[in-house]
Amino acid sequence: MGEIGMPRLTDRRSLLIGIAGLAAAALSGCMTSSDAAPAAEPFTPASAAPVDQAIPAPSRTVAADTPTEQPPRPVPPTKQQIIAEFGARKPQEWGLQVRGVVNKSAAGHIALTFDACGGPGGAGCDQQLLSTLRKLNVPATLFVNERWIQTNPALTAELAHDPLFELANHGFLHRPLSVNGKSAYGIGGTADLGQVYDEVMGNQRVLQEITGHLPGFFRPGTAYYDEIAAAVTRRLGLLPVNFTINGDAGATFPPSTVAAEVGKSRGGDIVIAHFNKPGSGTAGGFAQALPRLLSQGATFAKLGAVLPL
Repeated sequence: MGEIGMPRLTDRRSLLIGIAGLAAAALSGCMTSSDAAPAAEPFTPASAAPVDQAIPAPSRTVAADTPTEQPPRPVPPTKQQIIAEFGARKPQEWGLQVRGVVNKSAAGHIALTFDACGGPGGAGCDQQLLSTLRKLNVPATLFVNERWIQTNPALTAELAHDPLFELANHGFLHRPLSVNGKSAYGIGGTADLGQVYDEVMGNQRVLQEITGHLPGFFRPGTAYYDEIAAAVTRRLGLLPVNFTINGDAGATFPPSTVAAEVGKSRGGDIVIAHFNKPGSGTAGGFAQALPRLLSQGATFAKLGAVLPL
C-alpha cells in the first residue's frame, strides 16, 4: 500500500475566520481499553530511544492549568527523512501501552483528556460536558481530529482560545498508527511510514493555524500504536499520549459507570473520555464525579502542565 491520498484541506483562511466490556460497541467514538499502564517516559524528540526515568513532577499547585513557556521547537524532519531514518525498523509491539507512549505522569494532578473523532456520528460537541468543566474550573486537554475540525471550525477556534483548555492532535483520518497496516477494532491502520507521517502532520498543520502554535501531544484513532510509529511521533516533535483511566469507553458507558470509573482517578492519572457525543452518559457521569473528587482534594491540570515537552 502507498501513502494516504490526503484529502484537500478546506481553505485555511476560511477555517480561521469561521472561527474494555463495551469496547466493540464503541468503535465509532475511537474506542480504547481501560487497562492500567506503566509510568511515563521522558519526552526526547531528537531520539527514538526510550528513556526509563519517570517524568519529574512540577511544583504542586491547585488546578495547575497554565503550562510553562516552551522554547521554540526544532523544525521537524520531512517525510522523506522519516522514511530514510526508520525504514529498516520492524515493529514488535502493538497496542495501547507500547514503548515510547506515555500513559501517566509523575505529577500530583489528574489530567483529563477528551477526544473528538469526527466522521459519521462523531462530529458533535457535548456542550453540557464543557459547561460542567467551566463551571467547576477544571482544565482539560482536548484531542481533536481533522475531520471534527472541518465540521466545527468556529467551535475549534473558540476552544483554542479558552484558557481552560488546550488542543492536541488526534490525527488526520482517525486511524491507528502503524507502519505496516495493523488494525484495531476493525479500523485499518496507517500502512507505512509515509502514512504515519501524513496522519500526524496533516492535522498538525491545521491545528497550528488555528491555535497559533504547534500542539505538543498526539493520540491516534483507537489509541493504538506500534513502537516504531510512536518513535516517529516523538521524532516529529510530539509526545504520544494514552491513559490510565478509561472514563467512558468511547462514550458508551451510562452516567453511573462514567462516574465510577472517573472517580477512581488519582494524582498522576491520565483520563480518556469523549466530548463529541452529546446525549451520551459522559456529561452526566463527569457532573457526578468531579465535585466528589474536588471535595476529596483532587487537583486537575492540562497535559502541558504535567508532561514537559
